[in-house]
Amino acid sequence: MSNLACVPLKQLPAAFAFCAALFATGTMANQPQIYGLHEKVSLHELALELPAKLDTGAETASLSAKNIEMFKRNGGEWVRFQLGMQDAKQAQIIERPLARMSYIKRRADDRKPGDKQLYTARPVIAMDICVGDELKNIEVNLTDRSAFEFPLLIGSSALKEFNAAVSPGVRYSAGQPSCTQTS
Repeated sequence: MSNLACVPLKQLPAAFAFCAALFATGTMANQPQIYGLHEKVSLHELALELPAKLDTGAETASLSAKNIEMFKRNGGEWVRFQLGMQDAKQAQIIERPLARMSYIKRRADDRKPGDKQLYTARPVIAMDICVGDELKNIEVNLTDRSAFEFPLLIGSSALKEFNAAVSPGVRYSAGQPSCTQTS
């Protein structure tokens, strides 16, 4: 039963005015955008569209990459890589400044018995990612995801940037990516 059902009839206009005031102040207007478990996204700078999995259980976003090399340029750390997916653009060499290194806990099935290395180091870069009509610059770690169905995984940190909530029963709710500028 809604809370309005308990409001006396003479107080209904005040209750509706209160709700309207909440909406006008942004309290209700700042509700998260509901996305599906899988969405089409655009790597804006590369003019490339690909499917992504939205995963609230992962902290960071991960992009499938291969031939990952660290190098120095103008005194800074950079990363050179190729996309790790079956696409005509996969041969393209991409170079980006290194934002930081990420240390991801390795799964038990990813280690051999006696292997003491519990974490794997991954380079992290910043990229413009478009979901629906929202374009955000997010951090993405680079790793070989070729064994996975989705070349891009969007984790909870990026989902916060998008003010997103994920509905696991929904797929591709944002439609085609259609971004024009970073927000």
